[in-house]
Amino acid sequence: MSPHPDSVLVEADGGSRGNPGPAGYGAVVWDAARATVLAERREHLGVVTNNVAEYRGLIAGLEAARELGASRVSVRMDSKLVVEQMSGRWKVKHPDMIPLRARAAAVADTFDDVQYAWIPRAENSHADRLANQAMDGEDALLTGAAEVASAPTPVSERPAWQSVSGAATRTILLRHGQTALSVDRRYSGRGNPELTELGRAQAAAAAQRVALLGGVDVVLSSPLGRAHDTASAVSRATDVPVTVVEDLTETDFGEWEGLTFLEATERDPELHRRWMGDTSVAPPGGESFDAVLERVRRVREHIATEYAGKTVVVVSHVTPIKTLLQLGLDVGPSILYRMHLDLASISIVDWFDDDAASVRLVNDTSFLWA
Repeated sequence: MSPHPDSVLVEADGGSRGNPGPAGYGAVVWDAARATVLAERREHLGVVTNNVAEYRGLIAGLEAARELGASRVSVRMDSKLVVEQMSGRWKVKHPDMIPLRARAAAVADTFDDVQYAWIPRAENSHADRLANQAMDGEDALLTGAAEVASAPTPVSERPAWQSVSGAATRTILLRHGQTALSVDRRYSGRGNPELTELGRAQAAAAAQRVALLGGVDVVLSSPLGRAHDTASAVSRATDVPVTVVEDLTETDFGEWEGLTFLEATERDPELHRRWMGDTSVAPPGGESFDAVLERVRRVREHIATEYAGKTVVVVSHVTPIKTLLQLGLDVGPSILYRMHLDLASISIVDWFDDDAASVRLVNDTSFLWA
């Protein structure tokens, strides 16, 4: 058998005990003759609905088929809803399904051909068995098990090497999802591009990850639409309302807004060169990173004063999140130029009442296509 099969069969299923309730998915990739199992996937998803779990099973199956190098995929599921929506015959109306359908379609678009077919549950027993194992918490085959093992220390615990006691204020820092400007790597500051279809899927996946972390008390957001829409996904997943904080807005790139790195360099070569190494330098008509630092300090002080001991989700942009990490690490501004933050990435900083901090996580995106 070739290690890179041209055509494969994907069977997927998902379930929830309670709808919503403890949920999981299962997916199996067969060879085209359905004689040999090429890959299996399963994952416990926490508390979600049946339909969410079914879509996650489909995504996992398609991802596994892509990893095998297949170019043509036949998908069989006992979920009429998922099959009809993915085939384009039914509209996607539920807000939780829209980003999941987009996420599945984005993976499907990487193949030459994908066909969907409904089958009775009895004919989907292999995937159903995997889904039930996942609901039972048997995650040995999945990245989900590694995520549980590496989950951040509970907020009440302080690192052993820090001698001062006291409860932490946890900040879960979430960058917004993809926009058209981020696709082309253009400076995107105070402009207000919308999330793309993929960006909405990223926001939904990040929201589910945040919900699994548990115990969210507050959701703070930049006023810009791409961040607020991402924060709204978190709000739906955690049932915590969004509070807009003006100081969480992105850097004002002034006349460089919408330009690529190369275009800005060609337009203002000397100024752009200085800006890349000096946080006191501002783009023409824009804002310096030093100015961003001052307003992000205000955000940090506001969180310490108003939400001490709570878990606060902060949905913002590259520069404010990097700046909060800079404050947490107590390091100089060079971190702004040396740290990379992906779209829809999660970072975590715990703050203590003696102004000490513990950076628990930086730039986690493992959940996006798990």
